[in-house]
Amino acid sequence: MCHQSCGKSVTEASWYPVLRIMSANELDPCVKLPLDNRILEGVVDKAKDWALMHGACMRSKVNFSKDSLQFAPFVLLPSTFPRKEFNKAVSIQPILNELVHKVAHDYEFLSKSLESTIRVDEFTGNLFKIYETVRSEGVAQPISLGLIRSDIMLESHCPESSGCGHCSPYCCWKQVEVNTIASGFGWLGPASAAIHRYVLQELGHGDKLKNVPKNTALEGLCGGMLEAWKLYDDPQSVILFVVEDVTYNICDQRFHEFEIRRQNPSVIVIRRTLTEIANSAKLGNNKELIIDDLTVAVVYFRSGYEPAQYPSDREWSARLLIERSLAIKCPSIHYHLAGTKKVQQALAAPNILGKFLDDPAKIEAVQEIFTGLYSLDLDEHGNKAAEMAIMNPDSYVLKPQREGGGNNVYGEKVSEVLQSMTDSSERTAWILMERIIPPIQKGYMIRPGGPSIPKLVDLVSELGIFGVIIGNATTIFTNSQVGYMLRTKLSDADEGGVAAGSGALDSPFLID
Repeated sequence: MCHQSCGKSVTEASWYPVLRIMSANELDPCVKLPLDNRILEGVVDKAKDWALMHGACMRSKVNFSKDSLQFAPFVLLPSTFPRKEFNKAVSIQPILNELVHKVAHDYEFLSKSLESTIRVDEFTGNLFKIYETVRSEGVAQPISLGLIRSDIMLESHCPESSGCGHCSPYCCWKQVEVNTIASGFGWLGPASAAIHRYVLQELGHGDKLKNVPKNTALEGLCGGMLEAWKLYDDPQSVILFVVEDVTYNICDQRFHEFEIRRQNPSVIVIRRTLTEIANSAKLGNNKELIIDDLTVAVVYFRSGYEPAQYPSDREWSARLLIERSLAIKCPSIHYHLAGTKKVQQALAAPNILGKFLDDPAKIEAVQEIFTGLYSLDLDEHGNKAAEMAIMNPDSYVLKPQREGGGNNVYGEKVSEVLQSMTDSSERTAWILMERIIPPIQKGYMIRPGGPSIPKLVDLVSELGIFGVIIGNATTIFTNSQVGYMLRTKLSDADEGGVAAGSGALDSPFLID
C-alpha cells in the first residue's frame, strides 16, 4: 500500500520504499522580508498590545492566575497558502462531516475497527464500554451534534499534482486527522486573521487584506450549538460546557459563551468539570440531564479526551451519566470513537469509503486527500508496516489513540518504539502514518517574553477546517463548513499545538 488513494492493497506495493528527501520546498512570504529592525520592533509592540486588548490570549502555564492573561503565541504575518488548495479544503468539509456521521452510526464498523485497540488501550476500552452500555440500554437521545475540525498540511512532494505554481515541483495537501471532540480555536482562528489584518495595514499593505479570507468559525460553531438547543425544544434548558480542572485556553472557550449569548441572550451556558458533574448531576424521570436544578439541552465537551481528565471512576461515571441522558452531546460517545486514529486508519483501507459514501465523486475526493495510513496489528500486514518504518523511520509518524498534542513519535524514535513492541499487543493501539513534508516559509514567531526584535525563522503550517453536522442515524438535519484556523510551528519542530506551547496562531494569505 502506498498512498491509500492509489487503490493498492497492503501486499501490492513495495514495502521498502526509498527514503523520501526530507526537505521541503519554500513558499514566498506575503511581504518582502526581512523587515527593517526599527519597523519590526514597532509593529511587534503594537501587535502584542492588539492581541492582549482583543482577547487573543491564554493563561500562563508558568505563572498561572485566573486574574491575568498573556497573549497567545502568534506569527506576525499571515502564511502563504495556495488559494486553490484552501478552497478545496473548504469544499470537501461537508463530505468529511457526512463520512464521520455515517461512520459513527455504524456499530459493526466501529467494533471491528477498534477490536484490537480496546483490548490493549484502557482509555479507548473505557470509551467503548460506555458505547456498549448505552446501546444495550437503548439510546435516549438519537440526535448528535458534531463540531468537527479536519486538520490538513500542504505536501511539497506531490508528483501527481498539477502544482500551485508557487513552489517546486508541486504542492497539494493531505489530511493529518479529523477531530471530533474538543475541536478548539473557533475563536482564536478568527482572532488570528484579525491580528494579521491589523499588522498588514500598519505595514502599509492594506491592499493585501483581500487575500486573508473571512473567518466565521465562532459564529458557525456557536450557531450549531444553538440549533441543537432548539431541537431539544425546552426554552428553559441550558448548554453545558464540560471543561478541564484548570483551563489555560480560556479565551477560546469564553468567547464561545459570549457568542452564544450574543446570538440568543436567553440561552444560559454553564461550565462544569467531570468531577463536578459526578457530584451534582442526575437524570430526571425522562432521562433529562439535570445539574443544580437546571435541565441541560446540549453538552459541549472541551475536556474528556485524554486519560488524565478521568482521575477516578467517578469521572467515568459522570461521562456514562451524560451519555445515558436526553441531552444532545457534542460529541456523543459514538462520534468520539469515530474520531480515533484507529478508525481513521481503517477508513483509508481500499474499498471502504463506498460503504459510507454513495457518490463516486465524493469517494474520489476523500481518497485523494488520504496519506498512507497503516495498521500495526499483530499480523502479516502489521509486521510489514512495522518493518517498513523501522528501516525508514524519518518517513513515518507513530500515532497513539490520544488527542491534545505531544503524543506522537517521530524520527529515530519510531524505530526504537516499534522494535520495543515487536511481540507486544501494545503495538495494536498505534497506527503508522506517512510523514507529510510541507513547504517552508520565512516568518517571525512572537511569543510572550520573547525578544523585541524577533529572528526570521523557517516555519511550516497546519490548516484546520471547521464543520457542523447535526442528525440521527437516518437523517442529517444540518451539514456545513463554517470556518478555519491555522497553526504554525518552527520547521524543525515535531509537535505544533499552541495550547501545548509548541505552535503559534496564524492565518492563511491566499495566493493564486
